[in-house]
Order: sequence, then structure tokens, then C-alpha cells
Amino acid sequence: MSANRNVIQQMEFFAKKYPVLALTGPRQSGKTTLLKNQFSDYTYVSLENLDNRNFAQKDPNGFLKQYNKYVILDEVQRVPHLFSYLQTKVDEDMIMGQYILSGSQNFHLMHNITQSLAGRVALFKLLPFDCEEMEAAGWLDDDYAVNVQRGSYPAIYDRNIPVNTFFSNYVQTYVERDLSEIINVKDLKQFRNFIFLCAGRAGQLLNLNALANACGVSQPTAKSWISVLEASYVIYLLQPYHGNFNKRITKRPKLYFYDTGLLCYLLKIRDAESLKTSQHKGSCFENYVINEYMKQNHHHNLHCDFWFWRDAAGHEVDLIWQHTEKINIVEIKASETIMPDMFKGLNYFEALKPDLINSKTLVHTGNFNQERSDASVKSWRAIKEEV
Repeated sequence: MSANRNVIQQMEFFAKKYPVLALTGPRQSGKTTLLKNQFSDYTYVSLENLDNRNFAQKDPNGFLKQYNKYVILDEVQRVPHLFSYLQTKVDEDMIMGQYILSGSQNFHLMHNITQSLAGRVALFKLLPFDCEEMEAAGWLDDDYAVNVQRGSYPAIYDRNIPVNTFFSNYVQTYVERDLSEIINVKDLKQFRNFIFLCAGRAGQLLNLNALANACGVSQPTAKSWISVLEASYVIYLLQPYHGNFNKRITKRPKLYFYDTGLLCYLLKIRDAESLKTSQHKGSCFENYVINEYMKQNHHHNLHCDFWFWRDAAGHEVDLIWQHTEKINIVEIKASETIMPDMFKGLNYFEALKPDLINSKTLVHTGNFNQERSDASVKSWRAIKEEV
């Protein structure tokens, strides 16, 4: 069984509006399965395949003549110079939905798209399953900790691969091998340690100096490694919100992982019960909730913006998201018991900018929703109704 993906509806709509669609996302997030199943009338060509790659590199015109209409080019960033030929081809042919490009190296893919295909391409991002997709497929557990610890990678559910086996292989093959090749890591043990150190800092402000010192590398090296982990959809940096505030607002971003299953694996949290007693419980749950907001945004192509907010006195809002002129503020608590002081960050921020707020939400680990005078209290599984 395979879950239906929410991004499909948007892709099918924009295939009638643009000559090129581009789908990015982490390795193993289900891009190839989605494209083969939902665009079965397209010819599928993987540029991971050496023969296909050589053909595209040495004879791009001949390659595009053979694959000239309704073609999926997977891992297309492997042949960077193909993009300028694609530009000429789609401008001449003027066929909507002519090519679908896919790749898991966001930096290389996006760089080539912005250079050659600007205005000709509709962009989409496929992350691991969101809660809505999991629930529809019957895979969402009622216990938040089970979902946080397992993560959302399709192979764990589609192929019933044991969680720890999947992530052990994922780290060895994709994270260590592929990424270390991209940045030419000389000491793989050091790079591996860096990734584990990032996991220990999930949900925290990024301190490059401290991270570099802890790993025994220079700050430029640490910055380079962070960039590669970002571009490869292992981590992302949530930027601070500081519009119209004084200078005492935090300017550093916070670090999160695209999948909490990978995060828990790196933290050596091997089951749901261990998560509930772990010192990392709060940061893992916060990471999971923010991921869900991100997934709803990308899978439904909503174009929301996301931030957090913190001032020098320690007042904080875990998540700020914006779809219209006003903003929505979210507090995230790894607890089923809702206490009055949990709303203080939301209330403090609202007092500063009362005319700016559209909604206030507290997301918790239980399965109930409530409307309170301070804010809407929402279950982690109700995020799909929020965005």
C-alpha cells in the first residue's frame, strides 16, 4: 500500500500552466514513486543511470531529441549544462507540462533552475509523509511519541522496514557517503560527529563557534557543512522574526531536522517510551510540530512564511507563520496538561503587537482541542486544520 500525496493535485494543476515542473525533497521522501505512479504517461529517465547521464552530457541535443515530450528527468542536477538546452527546447516547443525535473540536491537543482528556467518552471517540494497523509493511509498512531520516534519516511510504512534499520542505512548511504563526497570530507568520523552534534542542538539557536569547537573544525568548515546538510534536506534553519522590533531581538536562526525519526535515531532514542523520558522530548516534539506546519505548507503549495521570535529577556514564541497580512503565533508544549503559564509567551508577544495577530495557538501532545480565552488549544494531529 502507498499513501496518496497531497502535492499531486497542485502539480497536476500547474502542469497545464508551465512547460516545466520541478520537484525537490529529501532522498527517500517518495519523489520517484509519486512521479512514476501519478505521471505514468510520462517517460521516466533517471540521470543517476550512468548510460543516461553520459548521453545527456556528451550529446544534450540528441538526448532531448529522443526525450522530447512528457518526460520525467530524475536527479537532473547530475547534468548541470542540460538546463540551458532545456530552456531553448521548451521556448521553441511551447508545450505545457513538457518536462518534470526531480532532484534531492536542492542547492544544485535550484541554482540551475534560477539560472536557466526562471519563469518557465513551477516549483514543488515533497517532504516525508505529513499527518494528513499518514492518517488517510491508516498509519498515524494515536500516541504522538510513536510518530515522532518513527518519523515519516515512506519506506518505513510502504515496505515495513524496521525504523532503526532504515535510519542506520540512511545515515551510512545518503548522509555520510553522498554528502561527504560533495564537500570532499577528509575525516568521515569528524563529519559523522558533526551530524550527531547537530542533533543534540535541534530546536536551539545555531551557535557556529560552539559547534565548530565541539567538533574540532574551523568555523568556515562548520558553516560549509551546515549549508550542505541544508541543501540535502537533512536540516533546515528557522529564521527569527524581527520586523519593527528593537535591536534586543535574537538574530541567530534555530536548527531543526526535516524528519524527527532521523533526529531520534541520531539521539539514540530507539522507541517511543524512551522518547517520553528523554531530556530531548521537548525539542523533538517541537521539531515534529514545526515540520507538520512546513509539510502542510509545501504539500498544499500555500506559500506561507515561517519564523520564531525571542528577545534578550528570554520571551519567546516557538513559531510564527504568515499567509495573509496578519501573523499567526504558536506555542508548542510536550505535555497533555495545559497550565496557565504556558500562554505567557503568546500573551507577551500579543501585548507588543496586538494589531498584528490573526490567531494564537498552543499545540500539545494530547488528542483534544479546546477554545480558551488565551488561545486555541490544539492537538498535534489537528495542525492540518490550522494552516
